[in-house]
Amino acid sequence: MEAVRAIAYVLIAEGLVYALAPSLVEQLLQALRATTLEKRRMIGLVFTALGVVLLWLAGV
Repeated sequence: MEAVRAIAYVLIAEGLVYALAPSLVEQLLQALRATTLEKRRMIGLVFTALGVVLLWLAGV
């Protein structure tokens, strides 16, 4: 059930970003296209690690 709750939070956050700042999403996508695959992969790994640390600190 916790996984469903986590997915719901992600969907809410994603939906708010697209609803409140669609032009910012376009700019982000353009920036991602200009970024190398290796940098995108590193960014993904850093955000994943940050998420794991936050969950650990929260005691989950």
